[in-house]
Amino acid sequence: MLELDNVHAYYGKSHILQGISFRVGEGEIVSLLGRNGAGRSTTVKTIMGEVAAVGSIRFKGERVDGLKPHQIARRGLGYVPEDREIFPGLTVRENLLLGKKSTGQTGRWSLDDTFALFPLLRERADTAGGVLSGGEQQMLTICRTLMGDPDLIMVDEPTEGLAPKLVELVRGLLEKIAERGIAILLIEQKLTIALAISRRLYVMGHGHIVFEGTPQHLRANDAVRKEWLEV
Repeated sequence: MLELDNVHAYYGKSHILQGISFRVGEGEIVSLLGRNGAGRSTTVKTIMGEVAAVGSIRFKGERVDGLKPHQIARRGLGYVPEDREIFPGLTVRENLLLGKKSTGQTGRWSLDDTFALFPLLRERADTAGGVLSGGEQQMLTICRTLMGDPDLIMVDEPTEGLAPKLVELVRGLLEKIAERGIAILLIEQKLTIALAISRRLYVMGHGHIVFEGTPQHLRANDAVRKEWLEV
């Protein structure tokens, strides 16, 4: 569904992504792991067209590198950024409705669907997004992305700064989304979550992919974990 082939990206003269290649299949949860500065967030920003790419990025068989972010989103690729980017002055309901496609077509996700995924959002439907907790804002951002009816969503550090109970809620939400047939590319530092829910994992280091395999393969590979993941 999503395929990167020898992708490079730069910030000014800094060569951040140095020829990365990976894929995400239909309905898969795939995690992209690595320490801060490895290039994970730059990867999803490059896929989404926020950073210029050199190389090939295909989504559902079509090249999307070189397109603008809104054009990529309309093709069914959703993006949940690390900083959440909710509209604090709008209510939960208004934030969710802003995520809908503007074509007037009915997507696979309605307000009721998102409220069913995370009932607390229904309770807070008329509350301003800015007064929600960090975990609630994270849920709101994910659900708002679903309202755009994506076939794949990229979720950048969804558990960053959250209490353990909310971390488990986010994990459960991602698993429920995958059960609906939506592929997920998860950018995550918490190895336990990635190992628990992913079908496959990639590890990045210094702008390269340094490991590809299943959770079982990564659990068995002490050398990769110590060199590229553990602090």
